[in-house]
Amino acid sequence: MLAKLFSAAVNGLQATIVEIEIGTYPGMDLHLSGLPDSAIRESISRVKTAIANTGYKKLYQAIVLNLAPANLRKEGTGYDLPIAIAMLTCADVVSRDQLSKTILLGELGLDGTLRPIKGCLPVAIEARKQGFENLIVPMENVREAAVVNRIKVFGANHLAEVVDFLNGRESLNQTIIDTRKEFFNCQNQFDCDFSEVRGQENVKRAFEVAAAGGHNMIMIGSPGCGKSMMAKRMPTILPPLSLAESVETTQIHSVAGILSPDTSLITQRPFRSPHHTISDVALIGGGSTFQPGEISLAHHGILFLDELPEFNRTAIETLRQPLEDRRITINRAKYRIDLPCSFQLIAAMNPCPCGFYNDPHHHCECNPGQVKRYLNKISGPLLDRIDIQVEVVPLTFDEISRTSPGESSMTIRERVMAARAIQTERFKEYPNIHCNAQMSSKLLHNLVQPDEAGLQLLKSAMDRFNMSARAYEKILKVARTIADLAGSENIQFNHLAEAIGYRNLDRGDWAERSV
Repeated sequence: MLAKLFSAAVNGLQATIVEIEIGTYPGMDLHLSGLPDSAIRESISRVKTAIANTGYKKLYQAIVLNLAPANLRKEGTGYDLPIAIAMLTCADVVSRDQLSKTILLGELGLDGTLRPIKGCLPVAIEARKQGFENLIVPMENVREAAVVNRIKVFGANHLAEVVDFLNGRESLNQTIIDTRKEFFNCQNQFDCDFSEVRGQENVKRAFEVAAAGGHNMIMIGSPGCGKSMMAKRMPTILPPLSLAESVETTQIHSVAGILSPDTSLITQRPFRSPHHTISDVALIGGGSTFQPGEISLAHHGILFLDELPEFNRTAIETLRQPLEDRRITINRAKYRIDLPCSFQLIAAMNPCPCGFYNDPHHHCECNPGQVKRYLNKISGPLLDRIDIQVEVVPLTFDEISRTSPGESSMTIRERVMAARAIQTERFKEYPNIHCNAQMSSKLLHNLVQPDEAGLQLLKSAMDRFNMSARAYEKILKVARTIADLAGSENIQFNHLAEAIGYRNLDRGDWAERSV
């Protein structure tokens, strides 16, 4: 007897509908085909035990199980539920009426309980696209899948509930999410604020410029001067996610399996802060079984790398292509994945091994050679891709105790959003460009033209600090953002001067200043 039903495979952010065919014939053998991985091969034992422990009759026949398309690799435990339903259909326990319009996903425990799986949101999007009416997933995954409208999403806790539902006994309730209400209600809920940062006005200004133009930024300063504190507040001044950005970000977290059961949408920009011991694969993504890396989990948000020189050099050098292309292509023997990674890099580092070079309040024990070697751990090509480079000087006790609270994040955010609105209008004919930092070289030179005095200032700075052509372009982009914040149509001399001031690490004498 033959049974046919549908599940799905996830490859990157794309889902593919998988047709599960099961047939029986006399004997006791089991044949599994369709490029299943070891987790699927092991699922047969789990599924048979779950069926027996749920009280349904066993199949005392040989089984042939095929997962089509046969040339697509199938991975994970999400096929447990559809395989169980296919077996029960062959045993005439489950009606076939609903199977042609239903997608099934879920891992089974030995007692028949359903456990959460990864990637339900991309599957829901593809199921709607292919015209399926129903999607049945574990209860822990139901909220992320129910974000997709025009398809009925049902959450189940047990195999028996799914069997009853397919047999016409309404044991499952459809989960309906008001996506727009959910999205807008949770957008501005932050646990921290820039008003809590005392002093450091020049650094907070640099954060505002970085947020307004989407620029990458690095801070250099001694321990305890507030680098991490300010970096964690960066999402509070960034423009809110759009609904499309929110769905795309949620898809990546769904594939990674890190969405909490009560989360339907990620409504705030991600802030990812991996430890400096992170491996190349964990940062970029990949592995024998694909897992998104930190750069993709930071998509539409912030990737914060604290103690940048302590990271494995090969790991941070792999950031060069994603910083330019805002996508990452991962090629492995068994798969090829293309993922978005349009993140904003915020990095922090000490100025020397002991951390106190150029600190006015502590003595540095490092000699000039040690300082240079420490700074040289960050390659020139990587620094060239970081638009804003600022030095953070620690505050004295009097400055901390006397300084009144600064501007709130909401006040800064309003100026940032006004500057972004100008950029949206500027780039309305370029659908893939949303902020100044994303301008190509050609577009930059077409849209950004400093006056003669500005060009002379740039020439003087490039000659003095031996800047690269990429640094020249970064200065122009940052100057354009500063002009946008000021509401100026043209880039003025003071805008360029401020942008040049944000290239601290390009200065050849930085590591040679006397303490």
